[in-house]
Formats: sequence, structure tokens, C-alpha cells
Amino acid sequence: QVQLVESGGGLVQPGGSLSLSCVASGRFFSFNTMAWYRQAPGKQRELVASITTGGFTNYADSVKGRFGISRDNAKNMVFLQMNSLKSEDTAVYYCNVRPVITAWWGQGTQVTVSS
Repeated sequence: QVQLVESGGGLVQPGGSLSLSCVASGRFFSFNTMAWYRQAPGKQRELVASITTGGFTNYADSVKGRFGISRDNAKNMVFLQMNSLKSEDTAVYYCNVRPVITAWWGQGTQVTVSS
């Protein structure tokens, strides 16, 4: 059974930084592109960043230059370093594979950017 558990969210002021982590159970991790998604209140869930098994990364235009995704295959973990945070980054952040497997969504971690 696959389980994805996100952590690291919190309240941060505009311009601040946060680092998110996701740990995955199961033997699928090393063979899949992993990604971070987010869902803001009243909006659809959107792709934030993804990283292939070989380490190639892709970012939404809204976060390019501010966010960095990385992975540790030995630990079944994927990370999201978020810098220069803006109020519009406020959302619940989730990790999943890309393309997503709906049944694998976890609880997510709340990120709130506010002064």
C-alpha cells in the first residue's frame, strides 16, 4: 500500500522561506517522476514542480527561480525548498507521482504566507 506523507508547512511572512518534505512508502518511488502540487482555497489543484528519476526538474512559471525540488531515492523522499514566498503561494501542498495517481493523495501540508 502506498502512503505519501507531507510535512514542513507553516506560517511565514512574505519574502520568507520554507522547506517541505514528503516521505513515500512502497517500492514505486525510485521508478517514478515525483512532483509537488498545491491547492489554494477556491482553486483547482495545480502542479508546482516535478523531478524525474534522473533528476531533471520542471517548474510552474509562477515559482520558477524561487522554488527548488529535489529527491533522495535512498530515503524515498522528495523535497521542495521555497524561497521568496508570496501571499499567492498560500495553499495546501501535496506530493504525488506525475502523472498523479488519485488514490495516492495524502493529507498535504498547509503553507500560509502572511504578514
